[in-house]
Amino acid sequence: MSLADATTAKHDTPLSEPPSAIAARLAARFAETAAARDLAGGTPKAERDQLRASGLLTLSIPIEYGGLGASWAETLSVVRQLARADSSVGHVFAFHHLQLASVRLFGSPAQWEPWLRDTARHGWFWGNALNPLDKRTVATRVPGGRALSGRKSFCSGALDSDMLLASAVEDSADGKLIIAALPTRRAGITLFEDWDNMGQRQTDSGSALFEHVAVAEDEILSHPGPLSSPYACLRPLLAQLIFVNIFLGIAEGALAEARHYTRNEARLWAASPAAHVTEDPYVLAHYGDFWVALESTRKLADHAVTVFDAAWNEGLALTGAGRGEVALAVATAKVAATRGGLDITSRIFEVTGARSTTAALRLDRFWRNLRVHTLHDPLDFKVRELGDWALNNRYPPPSFYS
Repeated sequence: MSLADATTAKHDTPLSEPPSAIAARLAARFAETAAARDLAGGTPKAERDQLRASGLLTLSIPIEYGGLGASWAETLSVVRQLARADSSVGHVFAFHHLQLASVRLFGSPAQWEPWLRDTARHGWFWGNALNPLDKRTVATRVPGGRALSGRKSFCSGALDSDMLLASAVEDSADGKLIIAALPTRRAGITLFEDWDNMGQRQTDSGSALFEHVAVAEDEILSHPGPLSSPYACLRPLLAQLIFVNIFLGIAEGALAEARHYTRNEARLWAASPAAHVTEDPYVLAHYGDFWVALESTRKLADHAVTVFDAAWNEGLALTGAGRGEVALAVATAKVAATRGGLDITSRIFEVTGARSTTAALRLDRFWRNLRVHTLHDPLDFKVRELGDWALNNRYPPPSFYS
């Protein structure tokens, strides 16, 4: 069944129109307040509630569990649409779907099937407290499961969520990584409104405190668990592919606003030989550069998600080489999206002029959002991995981080 058919199929969250049309309408609405909300920071509560009401939180959930059964190409296309207007909202929406994918990759069907059904039925929003680099949260064995205690940073989308994916290190000699799916309102979980960054200001990527939080055995994603197979190793690659589409969406949004400003507000420089700013040879050259960067990145991003979808559909039959091909495609797209996006979002002022730097426009938010997000992991390591493939024919090794 196609996604178009799914919009009229009988399940818990039927849609009256295609998801892309819903996303376009929401993106237009979010764009109207994006600059003001960038200044305010905090939780995009109204926007999250609109996403809940839209049915798009079920986008990646299979139809048999009440969702829309979208491919990752379709899901990430919506992420990109939202990120053009507001990359913070696009971020928390994308991370919701990343958590849903994670429980399917790391857990057993007996665990994730009820979670997916309840998400579709109740409009749950999933948040992130899964940061394995932050080892301050410890899982202690207790009768029936574990007790989680400690702090966690970079908990994107945790505030105003209904479910959390949380990580901890086991209180044992080997310090095994524990990942669990928990109701956000469970006793002992405190989420802090302490995210105050220069960019991505409404992702609520602040901190969490776990105080003797009870975790049942059937809430721990250990069967098969992370890194258990090439298929399970798709999780970090999906995270990276989400970044690609957010980066690309930010750059596309920046260029759209710059184009509108150049055509309607920008003034011709006195020494220009042109009759109008839209004919100035230097302005045209900049826009030509922007087009090349965006068009090439779009092609790489679309190729990467096609390869990813094929690997996802292979399931446990996916081989190490198959995962390696996905890793190469995603890393290539991410390098292009990072470099091209940072260039575009910083250079748009060269085609909009001094008046475009007025604080009310907040055109700098595109660069700030992208700069913050691109520092999630060092780009140099992605380039090195690609160099190792180009020179030595070695695939990027699987890890929990990339």
